[in-house]
Amino acid sequence: MRKPDWIAVDWGTTHLRAWAMAADGEVLSTAQSDNGMGKLARDGFEPALRALLGDVLTVDIPVMACGMVGSRQGWVEAPYAQVPCPALAANLAQPETSLNVHVIPGVKQADPADVMRGEETQIAGFLALNPNWDGVICLPGTHTKWVHVSADEIVSFQTAMTGDLFAAISGHTVLRHSVTDGWDEANFEAALDSIMSRPERFAAQLFAIRAEGLLNGLGGPEARARLSGTLIGAELAAAKPYWLGQQVAVIGDGGLSRLYINALGAQSVAATQVNADRVTLAGLTAAYRIWKDT
Repeated sequence: MRKPDWIAVDWGTTHLRAWAMAADGEVLSTAQSDNGMGKLARDGFEPALRALLGDVLTVDIPVMACGMVGSRQGWVEAPYAQVPCPALAANLAQPETSLNVHVIPGVKQADPADVMRGEETQIAGFLALNPNWDGVICLPGTHTKWVHVSADEIVSFQTAMTGDLFAAISGHTVLRHSVTDGWDEANFEAALDSIMSRPERFAAQLFAIRAEGLLNGLGGPEARARLSGTLIGAELAAAKPYWLGQQVAVIGDGGLSRLYINALGAQSVAATQVNADRVTLAGLTAAYRIWKDT
């Protein structure tokens, strides 16, 4: 394998992914491990990266890194850029290391208070692949982001802890006795429609899932779909000022992103689903080019 010109790294809380890159954007090789930020002390990041990349990683090769590697608990704290701002800040952070590592800053919003790390790189990649695009980008996950983009800048954004809530409610409340694996689309759609119409009934609708199981035989897969529909519906109701009347793109490839596509479709919003790996790598490539030109 020929020597890479640079290395792209996506370093999250649970996983580390890297791409050895040619200057023209060709991917030469890929590697990944479970050495996410959450497992590492500050002095563990360099050994983890060296262990993953081996002889490919040398001190002269620039490394562009995004994600939780730049958090307060990461390798180096990369200061947040303040909205409105470009998705990629020019002031990349450098950890104390003999390696040529550059960490992309996150983005912050003062009022209402909000932050992102990693998503800004995906947004930058999406904009690089879709020039002059204006609208709202949804990034589903543990903490789902709704991001208003205009004139190649992040104007504002809103985060919902929907994924965290699903895990907590299904695993640590009375609904743990109701929710099992499996899925039922009709129950998802019914719960979504109900909570979108009456969001003030959020807490009551959650307990109704348990009651339906006890009294009417609601099954585990149906309960799971109903919980998901209630949580995503409540999120969409709160995020309505973002998606209503807007062009919407949903970044993500899995079933979760498809749920958001379907939920938006039920509100007559034809959202476009976008490959997450593709925009992540496009964003890291954009950061490399910014660094190279400065």
